[in-house]
Amino acid sequence: MNLRAAAIDNATRYFDDGRFLADLDRRVGFRTVSQDPAFAEHLSAYLKDEIAPSLEKLGYRISIHPNPNPKFGPFLIGRRIEGANLPTVLTYGHGDVIRGLDEQWHDGLSPWKVAVQGDRLYGRGTADNKGQHTINLGAIAAVIEARGRLGFNSTILIETGEETGSPGLHEFCAAHKAELKADVLLASDGPRLTPQKPTLFTGTRGVLNFELSLKLREGGHHSGNWGGLLTSPGTLLAHALATIVDRRGAILVPEWRPTSLSPAVRAALADAVIDGGEGAPEINPDWGEPGLTPAERVFGWNSFEILALKIGNPDNPVNAIPPSAIATCQLRFVVGTEAEEIVPALRRHLDRHGFPMIDVRPTRQSSMNATRLDPDSALMKWAKESVTQSFGSPPNILPNLGGSLPNDAFTDVLGVPTIWVPHSYASCSQHAPNEHLLAPLAREGLAIMAGLFFDIGEGKMPVGK
Repeated sequence: MNLRAAAIDNATRYFDDGRFLADLDRRVGFRTVSQDPAFAEHLSAYLKDEIAPSLEKLGYRISIHPNPNPKFGPFLIGRRIEGANLPTVLTYGHGDVIRGLDEQWHDGLSPWKVAVQGDRLYGRGTADNKGQHTINLGAIAAVIEARGRLGFNSTILIETGEETGSPGLHEFCAAHKAELKADVLLASDGPRLTPQKPTLFTGTRGVLNFELSLKLREGGHHSGNWGGLLTSPGTLLAHALATIVDRRGAILVPEWRPTSLSPAVRAALADAVIDGGEGAPEINPDWGEPGLTPAERVFGWNSFEILALKIGNPDNPVNAIPPSAIATCQLRFVVGTEAEEIVPALRRHLDRHGFPMIDVRPTRQSSMNATRLDPDSALMKWAKESVTQSFGSPPNILPNLGGSLPNDAFTDVLGVPTIWVPHSYASCSQHAPNEHLLAPLAREGLAIMAGLFFDIGEGKMPVGK
């Protein structure tokens, strides 16, 4: 058995003998909810008591740092330096999770304990993101075991605020730029395009959440006495929303529409078929931008969503004209749309259509800019070849994930090209009750990442191309 095969065998044996499940169960047990200050100690403990000892066993030097934004959780940097002339790989993960929603899980399941049912490994964070960075750490250990060294310098960054928009990450990267300097980011988050086949993506769509609101008066007024006399905030807001997208969801704000899909992006998506696996919703072929394939709509175009809409008391309506209305909205956007221009463009659009009374304001701590590495780059071609060798057939290649990650902290602040290898699938119930990781994908992920890390140590990865 050659060393590459030995590394992959070590990685899959880590899964088969139960060590992966034991590590994942222990990590899921940390209630690292980042949206509730009551769980702040769990965020620190996850880094100090779990990740740091695991990395120290692999020869990493660890430092844990407070968040530049003191309201949010800390960061961990682990560094294993093997040679000044070797390439450096930055690996990222996040230890925080969404609220457990304990009461809503299926009978016998808990968000804080891994349960195995068939091919599903249930638990909060199994898919997003504890399971995914546990796979990558296991693959690194497998290469060290096989070769005695990595053959490259490794820096690992774990944050604890991704589920709240990664507040402080960009400032942290800027302040620690020398420690985080790397030739490539190789990390894992998000879903595969289909469960049956590995996926590589080079960036992410950006995201901005914002609120449209309108308050016309204090208190409600009886609709029998005042109906037809008082302006309805709900009606005004509904008409304002109807100027943003048409009835099939195509965007009408000019500045929000991408200028075009590049030939490289179209080529990368030409054979892409979206398959969320068991339990996935049925795709509506008539929704979204006309003339685009489903893959082009979600990976190559912008999309607008109304996430919540409130007027009056929806659970207990009364016969009164409400005084106000609020819509919480979101724009997912590709490279070419600048995050700082999204709200000003909407402001101009609403004013042109006669809605100056509608207030527009961002609602999240931070936005995430769109990022993308050329799918035809030498780096992506190398990664594709490595995964093909490990898996036995070529992976799906996406120009960017349809969702959003803080990838701009790495591309824009650190200037690092990025390759993401997701180990989950679209129907994993991340952010919802019954979150789970598919066992076959975890085992395949360990083999794929061991192959990628081994090949970097062989000097096969193109640097600076």
